[in-house]
Amino acid sequence: MVPLLGALTAFLLIAGVFLILARRIGGNDLDDRLSLFASRGELSVAAPQPSLAQRLDTVVAKGERGSKIQRDLARADLKLTVTEFIGLKVICALAGAGLGAIAGRAAPSALIISALAGALVCSFIPNIYVAIRARRRVAAFNNQLGDTINMLANSLRSGYSLLQSMDLVSREAPPPVSQEFRRVVQEVGLGLTTEQALANLLRRVPSDDLDLMITAVNIQHEVGGNLAQILETIGHTIRERVRIKGEIRVLTAQGRISGYVITGLPLFLAVVISVINPDYMAPIFTFGLPPEAWCCLPVTSLIMMGLGFWAIMKIVDIEV
Repeated sequence: MVPLLGALTAFLLIAGVFLILARRIGGNDLDDRLSLFASRGELSVAAPQPSLAQRLDTVVAKGERGSKIQRDLARADLKLTVTEFIGLKVICALAGAGLGAIAGRAAPSALIISALAGALVCSFIPNIYVAIRARRRVAAFNNQLGDTINMLANSLRSGYSLLQSMDLVSREAPPPVSQEFRRVVQEVGLGLTTEQALANLLRRVPSDDLDLMITAVNIQHEVGGNLAQILETIGHTIRERVRIKGEIRVLTAQGRISGYVITGLPLFLAVVISVINPDYMAPIFTFGLPPEAWCCLPVTSLIMMGLGFWAIMKIVDIEV
């Protein structure tokens, strides 16, 4: 029964990923889209009707939770819809339930607890991936922001306008800075004001350094001043802050790695022992333990490990 459940879970996982990738690759034909926007062929082109998946995604994205997922996907630069992201969460939950059932086959109660725990933990894997990707993207953006501001300041000194300078950054800077500033230029070209486009940039890239630059630009638009000199000063401040953050991250690397190892090692050993010798781990999932053994229950152990990991991360998290 357990091998069959594992095989079924793997099949659902592969099928779900295949369907999502097929949907991303598929879509309207290029000629149809060019005809729609460029009015090629007949003068009146009927607008294509949205599919059921598109209507469902529109409805889901309107909610508060859907808006948050959509914002997180934009920050991580993932070309996924809200519905596809939720589908991935469901697939990961099913896969986690199957893996948990295989790991906890020592006893019926252990199988149920492991399956539920595996489904709960694996359902957060897409969220963790999106959060890590978004955090790395923001970090890369912050590391490039100092040089980007210098490029903007030099471009302004040479006689370019602010929009022309941002267009230069979108063509010359490496990603992700070039991608974000290209989107700012496109939004301004579509009718948004510079303040609105920069506010959308800050919403996609939640960075304190970027907020400082945008605030300076908005104030200069209202009261005037030498924007090139202001940006040069801000760029120097941001480069120094990035340097200090890098030094702090190096000095606290040992504490972070210790937190990961101390937290993950008991979980890894529990899973490995459960797979190799299920009977050895069966007593920990058996009900009716004496009161003095309650401290060894899985839930209590997980809570204490989580509190310890949180405490270590708070110690090594130093604000600059």
